[in-house]
Amino acid sequence: MTEVLLSAADADTAAAIPVHLLRGADLERFLARRSGAVQRLAKAQDFKAKAGQALTVSRSDGRVERILFGLGDADLVDAMALRGLPAKLPAGDYRIASAPPRFRATEAAAAFAMGAYVFDRYRKSSDRPKARLVAPTGADLAEARRIAHACALARDMVNTPANDMGPLQIETIAREIAEQYGAQMTVVGGDALLEAGYPAVHAVGRAAAPARAPRMIELAWGSEGPLVAICGKGVVFDSGGLDIKPASGMRLMKKDMGGAAHALALARMVMDAGLKLRLAVLVPVVENAISGDAMRPGDIIATRKGISVEIGNTDAEGRLILADALARAAELEPELTIDLATLTGAARVALGPQIIPCYTDDDRAWRELEAASRRASDPLWRMPLWQGYAEATESDIAELRNDGDAWAQAGSIMAALFLQRFAPAGTWLHFDIFAWNPKGRPGWPTGAEAQAIRALYAWLKDRYA
Repeated sequence: MTEVLLSAADADTAAAIPVHLLRGADLERFLARRSGAVQRLAKAQDFKAKAGQALTVSRSDGRVERILFGLGDADLVDAMALRGLPAKLPAGDYRIASAPPRFRATEAAAAFAMGAYVFDRYRKSSDRPKARLVAPTGADLAEARRIAHACALARDMVNTPANDMGPLQIETIAREIAEQYGAQMTVVGGDALLEAGYPAVHAVGRAAAPARAPRMIELAWGSEGPLVAICGKGVVFDSGGLDIKPASGMRLMKKDMGGAAHALALARMVMDAGLKLRLAVLVPVVENAISGDAMRPGDIIATRKGISVEIGNTDAEGRLILADALARAAELEPELTIDLATLTGAARVALGPQIIPCYTDDDRAWRELEAASRRASDPLWRMPLWQGYAEATESDIAELRNDGDAWAQAGSIMAALFLQRFAPAGTWLHFDIFAWNPKGRPGWPTGAEAQAIRALYAWLKDRYA
């Protein structure tokens, strides 16, 4: 990712092709200062500076003279609009020559790098030169790269198919992060999970053992400041278990480890920035497979917290492994706990693929996070922990059940209420992410997407810088 972002010291800034970022309201004034040829070109190409619209102005010899890039009509410019720019540019070095007021240079540089992302692990890589951006004046290049790298990590992990992104591979990535930033790491796997007190993780993942044995990964980082716990659901593939999914429902289940990918990516940003906090990263990793040892509907399993759970549906497995992770987090007594999980289809019915539900009962934390979300152009929406649905999580023969047929339409809320029973005291936030773009658009290709973690990182910086 770094090769698409240049510092002024690394590039011939004077030779870089100028890019003009234009709102619709500014276009007429901009064109009035340009030659008649540029004005005629803009008219001929119907360039209105709509969001994502680009116009290439060429010299008489065919070389690119400058680029006009539209930002739409919004008064406050969304820096993430620059995700759509790399796809519109020929290879070469570029610089931002003009931009509207209140232009956020660091976020724009990160957006450009995110828009240049390509997942080409399984295709012959092209040696064709890329479009590169000289960091805009005032941009913190290290910060832009930090954000872009973390988002690329999450997207790479989610895009990688399950045969190459199993429990061992996630453990390896976590170990690389731990070694890079001096974090301590412990891993408990296979039947040792029972002795270590992670029975729900074992119950969900045992059917894939021994080749893809379940494991609990824990990273500890930092020596000063409050403790923040980050938990991520790591189901490397979800067949649905004995309540097997149809083929159409299984097609994208390589992405069911998206919570783990996002947790590691967020932790990487925090560590790289050196925020003044202590970090506990808890990632339960399993494959929800089918075998003679698979958990069954009607089974009752134990959890780390000592709460018994009746299995109403083996396809509601993510909340089970997160229950053990949250219980472990509670033992550490964090000030703040964040969990990220590709948990329910109901969240997509409620808010679609681009807006992420957030559940918390801390009003102040939500107000702060919402402001950070808007600044980062990383959309979140608060959903209610509606206690009227809590009774549906109760079982007749155990303390809880993992499905709630009585309130099936409220599936995302039901899952959050289940997790709330295991969450630590203090501030807890749960994110029901999608981690996927089902329909591509410039800068947002079909495939994995990093969601909520830029907003969370911005919020954590505000709290712990």
